[in-house]
Amino acid sequence: MPRPAQGGPNPLFTRWLQEWRDQAAERGRPRSQRAYERALSSLHKYPLPLQSGREARILQYFGEQICRQLDQQLERHRRAQDAPEPVISSPGGQEEGDTPNHLPLLLPGQSCPEPQPAQRRHAEEKQPVAGRRARGYRPAPRSGAYALLAALYQDSVSPHSRGYLTKPELQRAAQPLCDKSFFLVEAGSKSTAWSSVSTLIRKELVLKTNIPARYSLTEAGLALAQKLIASKAPVPLQETHPSPPVAVAAGTGESPPLSEEDEGASGSQTFPEPNCGGPRARLPEPQFILRPGEFDVVLCVDFIETTGGPTTRKQELVDELHRNFVPFSIRKLHVGDFLWVAREKVSPAAGQQQQQQQKPPAAARELVLDYVVERKRMPDLCGSIIDGRFHEQKFRLRQCGLLHPIYLVEDPGAVQHLSLPEKTLQQAMTNTQVVDGFFVKRTRDLRESAAYLTLMTRQLAQLYGDKTLLGCSKEELEHQRPLQASHGSCRLLTFAEFNEGAVKNKAQTVSEVFARQLMQVSGVSGEKAAAILERYKTPASLLAAYSACPTPEGRDRLLSSIKCGKLQR
Repeated sequence: MPRPAQGGPNPLFTRWLQEWRDQAAERGRPRSQRAYERALSSLHKYPLPLQSGREARILQYFGEQICRQLDQQLERHRRAQDAPEPVISSPGGQEEGDTPNHLPLLLPGQSCPEPQPAQRRHAEEKQPVAGRRARGYRPAPRSGAYALLAALYQDSVSPHSRGYLTKPELQRAAQPLCDKSFFLVEAGSKSTAWSSVSTLIRKELVLKTNIPARYSLTEAGLALAQKLIASKAPVPLQETHPSPPVAVAAGTGESPPLSEEDEGASGSQTFPEPNCGGPRARLPEPQFILRPGEFDVVLCVDFIETTGGPTTRKQELVDELHRNFVPFSIRKLHVGDFLWVAREKVSPAAGQQQQQQQKPPAAARELVLDYVVERKRMPDLCGSIIDGRFHEQKFRLRQCGLLHPIYLVEDPGAVQHLSLPEKTLQQAMTNTQVVDGFFVKRTRDLRESAAYLTLMTRQLAQLYGDKTLLGCSKEELEHQRPLQASHGSCRLLTFAEFNEGAVKNKAQTVSEVFARQLMQVSGVSGEKAAAILERYKTPASLLAAYSACPTPEGRDRLLSSIKCGKLQR
């Protein structure tokens, strides 16, 4: 008896929807992720094979966009497989061909019939072609796929391997092995080297699991990677423990780039190390380096501050920034309303000079400076306190990875006709500065707020202008925090990683959900919840600790010994 096909009667549609769902989750698009999830659930309940995406329109949660995506993907799949147009079964069942999902049309509950001799010969003729394609796939040296396979193989043979690499880890490990950038879209191209990972997943050479994504080699991928390593042009394997990185000439697409005077330097040159006064720990290799004179400090404005609502008032902010000659960029920020980035100086292409101020060049790399501003008018502050966003926003600002959060309160005197008394609002601002450690700046109106942002932009340009900026991940930043702008160099987050990590509705760990649950208890602040999590990571561990207490008095005093805050009380 032949085995039933996996994935139901429509395995290709199921696989594509799952891939799109995972991509939406990885890119921080919860609405798209939910749409694909609902479409998958509806497809699993449908017992018949579908000939095209247009036919799936009859199913619940299949809109025009998803059906059009399926038809486009189906057409690409046919061209890749060199398959002819499928012949739809006639009512009598005399003429039969492959459906778009490569399954015969069956009635619900029917099992796959034994193929007829003509069908068996047709299948046997197709199998060697597919087999030759799978066996013959071999990525070109120093291509994106080649670098990804080599980096995953290098990790798999390491004694300290976890069995997988996350996307940032895999990008950093594969970049030295590839001539194309994994982080930035180069001029004349529409994608980075990272796009090769979808090809490896489709060919079942790389396995993608979990959210956030984890990547590992399949058995076929491991075998292919071993052949690549053993070939005439072996992959230069790096040491398991990071060693002082070697200077690389700029313009090769590799990370990190150096200035022109460093081209041809000896391999003994290393990146600047912090002058922290203590023992110097060996630092991981940065993703890239921006040296003094190679970047501009640019103000990033959340698009919510310039669109929607009273357009006259929001346009006034843009006009004020233009009037003050502030270089700024309007984009979507997942946390805060304003922040500053160090943008690499890249010569704009012809016709882009006018758009360069509000839209960064495609190839410009950016690092986020350690300052973020949350702007509130008094009615907004009152509303956020009432609906609970006030504490949540402050908690997210503390967790975003930037050291200097600023609370910009505009028009603090306009407290008439608000739902909360003036004393409550003043106390909230005082707590934000004294207890939470934010810098609270009060301005009279929007023009004064724009003036403050102008002064901050110029001050940060002076502060960071003579520093060497090293790009790193959030995990590395947490362990290497002593290296700040007071020294000759500092480690900063890339804007893409910062904004991706600040997504509000991203997939959360059990500990993160537990922290949010604790903060719903009256009197439990973010600091208290964090202190509880240091001792009890999950609800199960806390319940187990309560169960282990022999007396009711012991349960009441279980959390009394936990200290939190600056005073450790």
